[in-house]
Parts: sequence; C-alpha cells; structure tokens
Amino acid sequence: MVRALLLAAGLGTRLLPFTKEWPKCLMPIGGRPLLEYWLQTLKQVDIREVLVNTHFHADKVHQFLAREHFSGWVKAVHEEELKGTAGTVQANINFFRGHTMLLIHADNWCQCDFSAFVRYHLHQRPSHCPLTMMTFNTDVPQSCGIVETDNQGVVKAFYEKVANPPSRCANAAVYILEPEVLDWMERHTELNDFSTEVLPHYVGRIATWHNAGVHRDIGTIVALRAAQFDPMPEPYWPRHDEWLTKFESSKFCRAIFE
Repeated sequence: MVRALLLAAGLGTRLLPFTKEWPKCLMPIGGRPLLEYWLQTLKQVDIREVLVNTHFHADKVHQFLAREHFSGWVKAVHEEELKGTAGTVQANINFFRGHTMLLIHADNWCQCDFSAFVRYHLHQRPSHCPLTMMTFNTDVPQSCGIVETDNQGVVKAFYEKVANPPSRCANAAVYILEPEVLDWMERHTELNDFSTEVLPHYVGRIATWHNAGVHRDIGTIVALRAAQFDPMPEPYWPRHDEWLTKFESSKFCRAIFE
C-alpha cells in the first residue's frame, strides 16, 4: 500500500505580499487552492492515507483540511519548528514503516498522468532502484537541479543550479520511496535535507519518470500568475462548500490578477 506525505510548511518568502496572510500551499490556481489539486490527484490514484506537514499559517491549512472531503484520510502534522524535508520524513517514520511512500513538495503545480507515474514505480522501474524521481523539462535550467540519466533512465549525476547544465531535465521534487530508503534514513538521524543529503547517497539507484505535462514551482508571483492559464482538471469535489466559497471571494484571490 502507498502512503503519501505532502510537504506544505514552507514560508513562501518570494510570494510576498500574498504570503503575509496565506500559506504558499494554499495559493489559488483557477479559483482553488494548490493543495486541493494535490489531494484530488492522490484521491484519484486511490491513495487513502495522507499526511500534510504544517508550520507557516498553520491555522489556515488546518481549517482547509477540516473540510468534509478530507475527513478520515488526510491528517495534518504540525511542526513548531521546521525540521527540513528529511527531518519531516524521519519524524513521521512510524506512519510509513513497511509502506511505499510518496514524498511530494506540495508547492509545485503538477498536472500529468499521475497514475502512470505510480504504476511505473510499482511495476516497471529497474529492479535495483528503490526510489523513483519525477522529472520535467525546465525553461530555466540554471536555477534548477538538473538530472543526468543513463540509457535506463537511472540518475547518474546531479547538477544543482550550475551555469551551464547539460540538459533541461530537472528534478520535479516528487518521489516514490521503498521501505529500504526509509530504513536508511531512520539510521541517519543527522539528516536534514532530502535533496542534498539523501538523493546523493542513491545516485545510480534512482529511477526517473518524465512528466510531459505541466510542472511549475509556484515560488514566485510570475509563476503563480502563469499557472492560471494552464489546463485545469475538472473538480473532484463540489466547488461551492462554505470554505471554498469564502476563499474564491476573498480579496486575496482577487489580488492575484491586480
């Protein structure tokens, strides 16, 4: 069984002034919060046990998650102090013990055949790879973590924000991990960051699945506004519950286009 962790605790400083009042994970795209799209994606691929870590504007994220849609299958785990991406995994290791884990940076806007990504990891990845990374083609390779792969699509090198990267193929910060990766992380309590401290250990054993659809880091106002013109999936849940109605009519949502 696959369980998921949505990393949603970031400060979103590049999205100021919007993040003065709202967390990055609830930035609106097409009138709905970014985090709702992620939860819709997980629901549609039959993932029924999900953790969302919270920190910044946690009260607003908790109110969002208190909606009926998420009752019984989505749980918030609050961090008084940010633990780092690897630290958050370690803090919740018991929830994932013995399970395949989806680890998702939920400040990314991602629309693709997500079920194909999961199937690839479960049934098609090279057998020596306990980890699968989603990749995408970026227009700004100098500002991303660029991935170099072999002829099986297995990662053989990373290039983190270098001046002349070898390609446009970037790490999408969406991963599927087998229990052996979590076991290794549990033994290394000094870990803080997943991308810089865990991934290098598994070079040569990281499979990749390429997202040919939409992938954006919603980290800037320019990126957030650009996302409003991307293809939108049909809503999985009714659009007009009380929380979403207030959200859509808020000054915050309207300000995105001002």
